[in-house]
Amino acid sequence: MDILALMTDIIKQLNSIVWGPLMLVLILGTGLMLMIGLKGMPISKLAYGFKMLWAGRETKTQKGEGDIAPFNALMTSLSATIGTGNIAGVATAIFLGGPGALFWMWMTALVGMATKYSEAVLAVHFRETDENGNKVGGPMYYIKNGLSKRFAWLGTAFAIFGALAGFGIGNTIQANSVADVLSSSFGVPPLLTGLVIAVLVAMVLIGGIKRIAHVAGKLVPFMAITYVVAGIVILGLHANMIPAAFGLIFTHAFTPIAATGGFAGAAVWAAIRFGVARGVFSNEAGLGSAPIAHAAATTNSPVRQGTIAMIGTFIDTLIICSITGLVIIVSGVWTSGETGATLSSLAFESALPGFGGYIVTFGLCSFAFTTILGWSIYGEKCVEYLFGVRSITPFRILWVIAVPIGAVSNLSFIWLVADTLNALMALPNLIALLLLSPVVFKLTKEYFAQK
Repeated sequence: MDILALMTDIIKQLNSIVWGPLMLVLILGTGLMLMIGLKGMPISKLAYGFKMLWAGRETKTQKGEGDIAPFNALMTSLSATIGTGNIAGVATAIFLGGPGALFWMWMTALVGMATKYSEAVLAVHFRETDENGNKVGGPMYYIKNGLSKRFAWLGTAFAIFGALAGFGIGNTIQANSVADVLSSSFGVPPLLTGLVIAVLVAMVLIGGIKRIAHVAGKLVPFMAITYVVAGIVILGLHANMIPAAFGLIFTHAFTPIAATGGFAGAAVWAAIRFGVARGVFSNEAGLGSAPIAHAAATTNSPVRQGTIAMIGTFIDTLIICSITGLVIIVSGVWTSGETGATLSSLAFESALPGFGGYIVTFGLCSFAFTTILGWSIYGEKCVEYLFGVRSITPFRILWVIAVPIGAVSNLSFIWLVADTLNALMALPNLIALLLLSPVVFKLTKEYFAQK
């Protein structure tokens, strides 16, 4: 057995443990508990969140301290979450779990809004100022400043897993997906793709979080709207198929689905497992990554930033992932036997012959590029927490080097590693959210009582 095969076998065993029933219950259970404790506020105040987002477009108009505008904090967070999870991840979930997986992605997103809200509230409430004068926060800081010293190791564990996970979920997977789609669509050599992305990433990273937030604030809204509009056009052309698609989704969320065409069939457990896993991979609610970006927002209210943060999960999964999933189902190609970005591309191309595939190619490339930028912030802040501000430059160099390596690596192995690291990241964060939930409830109640 070669080394790669041995490592794959070990990580598969670890993956089956960390993504077992206990983790799925913990993710959904934490979100549900927070949603109940907040009395459904993330859903009832969704419009208020959009209002605060619109009001937070400019840094200079905000009260309080921070480095970036509240709007750009969300765009930075979305730049990291809107990526291959929305295109390749949704397709993989449907390929492995059937149409019912989409239902479980929705459930993960609904309770995930409460999780994402709570993460951002705690991140702003417990944030610090580093040696460079920048605001820093996230799970490692709300564990350190919000819990007793005996929990300090959890913050360190999160920072270690976060720094490592970034090179998987936020870097090599993204580069690999772009290289794969450009190679199959246009015959571009994967190494060339990796090198070009690395140069572009390096140019933006030089400016730190302010430059990244500025780029994200311009790119993310444009690419998300373009992708959603294209998807809506396809669904409009297949409007008669939409009721049947929802029928498949709701039916097979609770009953097994038989093999058909190139689809191998799936049990209900597979729909739940891959729906939740890919849902978390896509919107990152519970992972603890997004609050790192929100901690840098210029604001004097943790709750206001929290209402902006929860919109990220709504946009990412309930809008963009739903578009991808419904297009795959109504186009009928979900039984083709294809998976990943290829399945999404096939769905768009079959619905819009001649240029549908290019929409996915463009979407994947732009989504993946901004994900690499967004996750560089997360990895950087984790490394800074562990080793101080002197570690930032070496980290950025390693981050850029990892891009072309990821572009030419084995996709299945990278997905497996990233999936496993996601779960390991989530564990310390979910424990902290449960322990600090009374702080979130108190701040929320006080804020809306004043309103």
